[in-house]
This record gives sequence, structure tokens and C-alpha cells, in this order.
Amino acid sequence: MSTRINEPQRQLALGGKGKEPKLGASGKLLSLILDQSTKVQEPAVRAYVQKLRASHPAATPADIITMLEKRYLATVMGSGAAVGAAAAFPGVGTLAALSATAGEAVLFLEATSLFTLALAAVHDIELAKIEHRHTLVLAVLLGEDGETTVSDVLGKERTVGGGWLAEATSTLPIPALSHLNATLLKRFTKKFALKRGAMAAGKLLPAGIGAVIGAGGNRFIGKRIITNARNAFGRPPTAWPVQLRLVAADS
Repeated sequence: MSTRINEPQRQLALGGKGKEPKLGASGKLLSLILDQSTKVQEPAVRAYVQKLRASHPAATPADIITMLEKRYLATVMGSGAAVGAAAAFPGVGTLAALSATAGEAVLFLEATSLFTLALAAVHDIELAKIEHRHTLVLAVLLGEDGETTVSDVLGKERTVGGGWLAEATSTLPIPALSHLNATLLKRFTKKFALKRGAMAAGKLLPAGIGAVIGAGGNRFIGKRIITNARNAFGRPPTAWPVQLRLVAADS
């Protein structure tokens, strides 16, 4: 795999000459949430995948990825329905319902972070540095916008055909990754505020309608994230990386 980028490091990953894109208040809040949700360390993520493997010793990487997708979708759908139901419950005011929606947004980001990092572990992608973890999660959250941003840095020929996340995290040095992450975060802030704002309005409808929209809306967003992840990570590996191989069968 080529490690050539430069110019210098594609203008420090589109952040300009040493300057990171400025974030507004919502961007800083999302950055804080992202920091917290990606603080889970590499051993913990691999242990999560390993536990799933131990319960299904014959499972291939593709099988485990399917399980991770189902768990993720169930989590985000459950949170959406719960917030929608809370908004319609007698005695729960709009302000309280909005607080619940804000909490759900945090849960959504945390669930997406764990899902993305678990997929990265299956694909044997570097997770040790928080900059790597930020790139992985933000790129999956953004989907096509994330791919376009990474393509501007790496060159389009290196992001064609899926599986471009591994190329980005293994090629770019940490300073360039940090600036790339700031660019991705700024774009995600605009996209996230728009989509989650529309979903929150639906969850505040009366008489339980919000619960239906909550679960259905989160299902739509969750499935979109899964599609983003499949494109970003590419095809499942055919064999397990060394760190995730089961040893019990040999002992």
C-alpha cells in the first residue's frame, strides 16, 4: 500500500496551512460528545468483538459484521421509540421531551461509535490513537460527504470501490488526521443538526405518533449508517486478524 500523499500532506488534510476549521457552539458540543464516545480503548473494542466470537465460534468475519449491524439497528430504533413515547406521555412537557431527545442524540452517537470501532476491529484497522478513532466514526457518520472529503485528501483513485477508510487511517500522519477530523466534524455538525432536528420534531407529535416516527426515523438513519459503513470499510475480510483469533479450541 502506497503511503504517498503530500503537497504538504494535501494542505494538512484540507485544514489550510496549520489552521483547523473553526467550530461553532454546536460543533464544540458535538466534538465533546465524540471525544467521550470514542474514548473506549482498542482492547475494550476488541474484547467486545471477541466476546461475540466466543459465543459463535464458527462465525466468519462477515457473520459477526451482520450481528453487529443487527445489534446497532436494534439499539438506535429502541432509543427512538422510547423518546417518542416519552413525548406523548401525559405530564411530560415539551421541554422535558426535548431533553430526552438531546439524550437520545448522545446515545445515537455513542452507539454509532461503538458499532464503527467494532467493525474496524474486525477489519484489523488501527484503533490505538484517538485521531484514528475520530476519523473512522466521522467518516461513517458522514457517508458520501465523508468519502468526498477523504477523496480530496488521498486522491479519488484511492477511494474508488469502497474500503477507503483503511487507506485514510494508515496513510495520513497524525497532524494531518487531526486537521481532516476538524474538517469532517464541521461538515457533520451542519448535517447532524438538520437531520436530528427534523427527527426531534416528529418525536414531539401527540398520542403516540411520535413513538412510531421515532422508531421508524431512527431505523432509516440507522440503516443509512450501516450502508455508509459497508461502503467505507469494504468487503469483510475472509480470515480473522491475529488479535481476534479464538485460542480456546487449541487448548
